[in-house]
Amino acid sequence: MTQGQIYKIHSDFYYIDDGKQTHECKIREVLKKQKEKIFVGDFVEFENGFIKNIVERKNFIKRPSVANIDQVIIVSALKEPDLDLHQLNRYIALAKYYNIPTILCFNKEDLKWDKILKDKIKKIYEPLGYKIVYTSAKEHKGIKSFEKVLANKTSVLCGNSGVGKSSLINAINPHLNLRTKQVSEKTQRGTHTTRHCEIIKINDSSRIVDTPGFSNVRFDFILPADIDLLFDEISKFRDECKYADCLHICEDGCNVLKNLDKIDATRYESYLEFIKEAKEYKEKIKFEGKKQEHNKKLINNKHVAKISEKKRQSARNTIKQNIYKDIENENE
Repeated sequence: MTQGQIYKIHSDFYYIDDGKQTHECKIREVLKKQKEKIFVGDFVEFENGFIKNIVERKNFIKRPSVANIDQVIIVSALKEPDLDLHQLNRYIALAKYYNIPTILCFNKEDLKWDKILKDKIKKIYEPLGYKIVYTSAKEHKGIKSFEKVLANKTSVLCGNSGVGKSSLINAINPHLNLRTKQVSEKTQRGTHTTRHCEIIKINDSSRIVDTPGFSNVRFDFILPADIDLLFDEISKFRDECKYADCLHICEDGCNVLKNLDKIDATRYESYLEFIKEAKEYKEKIKFEGKKQEHNKKLINNKHVAKISEKKRQSARNTIKQNIYKDIENENE
């Protein structure tokens, strides 16, 4: 079997790069029965036009579905649309949840924007350890710096529509000629120009996963008590709280509230928003309490179908019956 990486998925077809050439494949029926989800970026084993096995991922993002990423680059516009720090915090927290290194890129530096904003960005995000890059795709400013952070890596670009993700890629490699659209003057919002996830080779050393956007990022899949782990400046105070399940909102003896002056207001406001969404998730699962057994297991780095306990016991009973029959035949 040949191994390669999926660089594009379209309809029921999976396009695989094996390092020498590309292949168009479909999924083997057994993988469909296992309901195995295949992502762009997955390494797979394939043969005769069919994917036979998915190699274990080093990481992934569930929506949009991307696997085996080296870093997330969050692209924000300084103007048109105006910089939304709360939305930026959503993307940062999402990357933190999936434990993927993150770089912040602020585009459209050529426009007239409030220079005080630069000091604010530096004050909030540099102490958290994030590398920050300023660019102008239109005037080709900062493109060399942007190119350096992409070098020798597979990067996912995320950010609101209209911030200039496709324009930045075109600035590095004009031959790609990715579609771009202007931001609406009325709504100050852009429209998505990317329709599907695809790994694009920028040059010999860099690849970007172009996605249709991380729209509608909500933290309605995580419990409220775990939200503070997505904020380094909050989680470092949590161990000294009076109560282990403290949500750092209004609790007695909360160490986070005691140190609120050391946490940026927009970051704490984002934290509170995420707590509300996580509480919705907690209410949703409150009365479900159903444990779902996975229908596959990992053996020798391969996913194989898992037999249910009912079927397994039935098989054991059949084996026992056959043994007893053999003993009876011998006695006769």
